[in-house]
Amino acid sequence: MNENNNNNNKGSSLIGLTREEIKDLLIKFDIPDQQINMRINQVWGWIYNRGVSSIDEMTTLSLDLREELKKHHNLDRPVIADEQTSEDGTKKWLLKFNDNSEIETVFIPDNERGTLCVSSQVGCTLNCTFCHTGTQRLVRNLSSQEIISQVVVAKDSLGEWSKEQRKITNIVMMGMGEPLYNFESVRDGILTMSDDAGLSISKRKITLSTSGIVPKIKMAGNEIGSMLAISLHATNNDLRNEIVPINKKYPIEELIEACRNYPVLSNSKRITFEYVMLKGVNDSEAEARDLVKLISGIPAKINLIPFNSWPGSSYECSDWDQIEKFGNIVNRGGYASPIRIPRGEDISAACGQLKSDTKKIRASEKYKKELAKIESKRIGRL
Repeated sequence: MNENNNNNNKGSSLIGLTREEIKDLLIKFDIPDQQINMRINQVWGWIYNRGVSSIDEMTTLSLDLREELKKHHNLDRPVIADEQTSEDGTKKWLLKFNDNSEIETVFIPDNERGTLCVSSQVGCTLNCTFCHTGTQRLVRNLSSQEIISQVVVAKDSLGEWSKEQRKITNIVMMGMGEPLYNFESVRDGILTMSDDAGLSISKRKITLSTSGIVPKIKMAGNEIGSMLAISLHATNNDLRNEIVPINKKYPIEELIEACRNYPVLSNSKRITFEYVMLKGVNDSEAEARDLVKLISGIPAKINLIPFNSWPGSSYECSDWDQIEKFGNIVNRGGYASPIRIPRGEDISAACGQLKSDTKKIRASEKYKKELAKIESKRIGRL
């Protein structure tokens, strides 16, 4: 647990500022116009290439400039309130911001890549019935600085700044919240992540996941240009209305049409459709065939996600044999359908399990009551 980055320094953090924002603050220090771009690049490099934690370490800046910067700014990170490591190597950080709000960020290591799952909101407003995060009310949007700070904290914790070999190769905006309901901050955050002179994570390695905020999908293609993932989970409006309630506002026909028209869509930039496997709910062979028909003609792949259980949920994960049957039908229909092996389940870091610990503690009694009701009904049927 990191209790040192407690934001007690003066001013606001430079981490996560855009180049234009850094320019605006440097202009206030009467830096000559011909030096501005050089100074921006120096500050940018110290933050995102070297990961320094103190303005004093920015030694290519003059001492006077460093002293002036320190009067108004710092390089504070959010507090790591808790850090857990799964048996499979997955890491989860509970991060606390200045207002004491908390989010979770997850790192998933693999043989050839490492994926950082980043949050965009504190809580969520979508109430998808299979998702643990959806049971936590929306508190607020994260700023672009708070989004970027998750990457910086992860690089700190993984000791990545001084290593030639990257551990974090991919970013997925699949943590807490709906990214397209926080469009501007997510856009600015991704553009900072992908800046070649900084964190330098290719947009082909950054995936934005949405439950289907249709009007923002085209904007995301034009203004962000990252890979796109759609939390689909059903092939008809009746079922999707039930498990992904935002479908009542943006029905499945509108969502699929927006996907067909995604500005950067191509065979090399396919859309990923995410499909959580819920036993007896959406996992029939007929629904697999309907899925192929629904997305026909869209360059895509389908990620089949075994449901990750959480306290109080009424859903069960589909049997493995059924998941494989479903996947085989999709595969024969011309779409890759990898089964996402659950990672970090033992620390509640798997897909759909993220929820800040403070909220979990406050809700624990509610879950106990719900489980007691379920057990009482079960006994009554015996």
